[in-house]
Amino acid sequence: MNVLILAAGYATRLYPLTLTQPKPLLLVAGKPMIDYVIDNLAPIKGIRRFYIVTNANFAPHFERWAADYRARKSELEFSVINDGSTDDTTKLGAIGDLNLVLEREKLDDDLIVVAGDNLFNHSLEPFGEFIRRHNQPVLGVYNVGRLDQARKYGVVDVDAAGQITRFVEKPDNPTSTFIGIALYYYPRATLPLIRQYIAEGNNADQPGRLIQWLYPRLPVLTWAVPGIWYDIGSKETLEEANRIFSKR
Repeated sequence: MNVLILAAGYATRLYPLTLTQPKPLLLVAGKPMIDYVIDNLAPIKGIRRFYIVTNANFAPHFERWAADYRARKSELEFSVINDGSTDDTTKLGAIGDLNLVLEREKLDDDLIVVAGDNLFNHSLEPFGEFIRRHNQPVLGVYNVGRLDQARKYGVVDVDAAGQITRFVEKPDNPTSTFIGIALYYYPRATLPLIRQYIAEGNNADQPGRLIQWLYPRLPVLTWAVPGIWYDIGSKETLEEANRIFSKR
């Protein structure tokens, strides 16, 4: 299988920090956010290559980062994909970038998709074991613990087997504290559906929208992310993550 890391956003809410540095390369507790993603995905057996899709402004930044990371962990293979966008008006969106990489790199294998600004503090090797057992689409979910917090995210309801029965983006009255995060598994057989989603003219921006479109069409399982998870969307959450991860 391969891994696609979404890193083409402009993170305008973090300006001026992200004017000259992509958000996934901002430091948390002394190391880039994307290192937490790679370090925790790397133990999954069978990963062939990490594809990092970014924009024209920050492609050189990721090339330098990948060269440095590869020097430290030479067994991992990286490709940095430049989507050609230069600002929010020309961006392709997360699902648009996913489709771009599928087409440009002619990917025809199982695929893990993850946002480069996710912070994990536990190995995701159990996620790899889970997706191999089930071989169907999987959405990573996280329990935020409080309904008022869940209201800020896409809230997921599941059946007894852990299969999605409802997925509502930022509901006023959430029925669960489990939220969908930007960690996905798409088996090889489902990749044509991503192309179909784009061809139909659906919203190409937020990656969770693809799952919302997909789960009524075929079963989508969930996997609960263990430990601490952060989605860095503001200076406040960046500062909080620095405090938490520095203590650990």
